[in-house]
Amino acid sequence: MIRRDFIRAGAGAALSTALRGQQGSAPQATDRDTIRITVNDVIVPVTVTDDKGRFVTNLVKEDFHIFDESREQRINFFSHKQEQPVVIGFLLDQSNGMKIHWAKYQEAVTELMLNLLPLEKQYSGYLITFGNQAELVSDTNKDSEKMVEKVRKMKPGGGSALFDAIYMACTSRKTVQGEPYEPRRVIIVIGDGHDTSSKKTLKEVIEIAQRNLVTIYAMSTVAFGFHTDAEDNLTEMTNQTGGKVETPLNNIYKDISGYLSTPSDDGNYALAVGTGGYTAEISSSIFRSVASLSGEITEQYVMRYTPEVADKGSDRQFRRIKVTIPSLPAAVVRYRPGYYPFGVPQGTK
Repeated sequence: MIRRDFIRAGAGAALSTALRGQQGSAPQATDRDTIRITVNDVIVPVTVTDDKGRFVTNLVKEDFHIFDESREQRINFFSHKQEQPVVIGFLLDQSNGMKIHWAKYQEAVTELMLNLLPLEKQYSGYLITFGNQAELVSDTNKDSEKMVEKVRKMKPGGGSALFDAIYMACTSRKTVQGEPYEPRRVIIVIGDGHDTSSKKTLKEVIEIAQRNLVTIYAMSTVAFGFHTDAEDNLTEMTNQTGGKVETPLNNIYKDISGYLSTPSDDGNYALAVGTGGYTAEISSSIFRSVASLSGEITEQYVMRYTPEVADKGSDRQFRRIKVTIPSLPAAVVRYRPGYYPFGVPQGTK
């Protein structure tokens, strides 16, 4: 009998999908040398939710089936324990669009940092801001308090170099011994997905994230039920790396009496921006998203298999994977859609 325990989103578990292409930290190389690392094991973290969005826990290895290029693989490692080592990059939008709810997002980022980096040895993080350009504000470390202090002093304004920030997170910060397997690599983007200043493209940063085994999550700052084309950038990046987008400010006002529905005598809305019901709903929705992202990162089903990979002499060969749970046909299973059998060519001065 398969045990199926359900935990409400925000209290429980989850995931991303990371794939192992490197053993520990990448070795150094000269300007003229490159290092190419071949996948030995494929690491597949998986999120499972029911049809109501509740996390499914207490599944066992036999419940999962993994396919590599349509060929079923033998799972040789399975884990579902908490407190797994992780390196988390916090990428914070500093463009003009953040000004309206900046105080709320400062609180959200602070909560994420303190929850996900509890000053224990298995957790590390770093902070990158992106306005007109990307900036590594705090390199990889275990001290969330110092990063929180930097966030408290920030004031948004300017353009948005989102893609450059993601590229920087994948290539230009201090690594931790054992990456990307233990600890695994995660990025959390807080912003609306628009990019006005980057030299890199969306396609380039998705590939560099896939090659560096990074899972991207996002908290969208798009509000009032609107949708922008830029928000599709967040969706594409998270889908292609095994993460997801939280949208705390979309459609949260429909149950607040008066807002966008009942005009007052002078023609304005009865519930104005900044009044009690409005601000309370914003705060609660943002912190539900914080709890959900925290659950995604702190608990995972993690599996590993050793694939048969034919070396075709091309580091652009992308292999697709599929994860199924036949006993739970209605479940939503989220994981990275594939991996590159070859690591990123590394070159450092």
